[in-house]
Order: sequence, then structure tokens, then C-alpha cells
Amino acid sequence: MIAWLNRLVDLVEEDLTEELDVVRLAAALGTTEYHLRRMFSSLAGMPLSEYVRRRRMTVAAGELISGSDDLLRIAVRYGYGSAEAFARAFQSVHGVSPGRARRDGGPFRTQPRLRFRLTVEGALPMDVRIAARPAFRLAGHATRVPLVHSEVNTAIQEHVTSLGPDEHRRLKALGDAEPYGLLAVSTDIDPDRREGSELTYLHGVAVTDAVPVPDDLDVLPVAAGSWAVFRATGAYPGTVQALWSATATEWFPSNPWRLRPGPEVVAVIDRADDFSTATVELWLPVDPS
Repeated sequence: MIAWLNRLVDLVEEDLTEELDVVRLAAALGTTEYHLRRMFSSLAGMPLSEYVRRRRMTVAAGELISGSDDLLRIAVRYGYGSAEAFARAFQSVHGVSPGRARRDGGPFRTQPRLRFRLTVEGALPMDVRIAARPAFRLAGHATRVPLVHSEVNTAIQEHVTSLGPDEHRRLKALGDAEPYGLLAVSTDIDPDRREGSELTYLHGVAVTDAVPVPDDLDVLPVAAGSWAVFRATGAYPGTVQALWSATATEWFPSNPWRLRPGPEVVAVIDRADDFSTATVELWLPVDPS
């Protein structure tokens, strides 16, 4: 996977003025666009689209200073339909307008070319198993929330606390399938995992087809497939966020599995009364790589 990501970076550099065909590249590497984008975002700390934008603006800044072309020609070369659109993108990256940058010679915020290397540190002990599951359903209360990479997601917190104790008991009694217990389900996640992008969050349980689901609950069908199940104990929700990061930086690069489209599920196995600490399982849908 590290080789795939470095090849992706190479292709970005080969022609920064052209749209990158990630679907075709992923197919040539024997993986999927979904997995490639997710791993790039997790390891680079920024979406692929943002990296491409920063690299384009880095190279465009050099062309701007050289004075070899006017602003409109540079804008068109890098995929912008007008000098104004290019100027907005340029200022968002560098913090100065193209005119001022050309006049004063900067300052610029350059994006160095990335190079991925595998370093397995074992910072977080990982208890993992692979589970093959038939098709099942997730039933509960769904809402749209912003993606938060660290700290508490207040939108999720408000959604969960709006459900009273009786509703939690009703949901828990409904569940009859693994993963067991009350579940925190995230789906429809932006492939680049951009901070602030919207996703669907469902608070509910896993059920088989034998269970009649009340009409007032949202239902998410889940296809049959394999799941990588990671277990950890610690502060909540920080442990879950650290666990997801560790799967990307340590587990996926050194194991023959890749992410496939599907919901990400957190099952709370045990927790403190105030929910300050918990033992959790993170269920990620996977395929052999």
C-alpha cells in the first residue's frame, strides 16, 4: 500500500495541470479508489484533493514570480476558468494575492512533495480479529452530522442525549445480531475524510431479517462481507479516534486487507457510568487486498 501511495504522488507530479484519474490508477494497482483515498487522507493528514490543490499552487507560484506568463494563462493551465477564481484559490493557500506575490516575491506557503514510508511503532496495542458476517440491518435513529477528527463531536453528543433512557432500552432489546449492544454507526463518509464534511450517523443496533423493525426507526441494510474488528480500552471518545488512526498508520499498511465501502461501526462493550472511559470495538468493512 505504501508503494501505491507513492505511485499516486508520482502521478500527481507528472502532470499537475491535468485531472488525476484516481479510479483508473486504483484499478491498475489492484485496489479501489475508496481505499486509496481513505488511506491517503489518514496517512497524509489531508485529503488527496487538498494535496493536489496545494501542489498546484506551489508550482504556480514559481511560474508567477518568473513572469513568463500572464495571470490568465497560468489560471487556465491549472484548471481555473478565470483569473478571479485562480486568485481566490491562490490566496487561500498562500495568504496573499497573486498580484502582491508577483510584486513582492512572496511570501509563499509551499507544499513539499510527499513521500510515504512505513514505520510500525506499535503505539497503541491492537487486539484485532477478522469476522465474516452475513447480510444484516442496522436500525435506530439517524441524523446528518459534521465529521470531527478529534475531541467530542457535539452534534453526535446532542443526538444521542436527545434519546431518553426508555428509548435506549427499547433499542437494546431490539438487537439480535453481531455487533451486539448499542452502536455508533457512521456512513456516507466523504472519501477524503475532510474535516467538517457531512456524514450520516445512526445510533442503534444490529438486527436480522427475523426482527420486525418499528416504523419510527431508520434502517440501514448492510451487505454480507468481512470485517476487521479492533478492540481497545481507554478514554472515550479519544480511544476510538486514536484506534481509527492506528488502523490506518499501522495495521492496514502491514496487513493484506483493504477497506471496502460500508458503514464504520463502534460497539461499546463496557463503559464507566459517566462514559469517561470505555471498552470499544471498531468494526471496519474490509476485503482481501
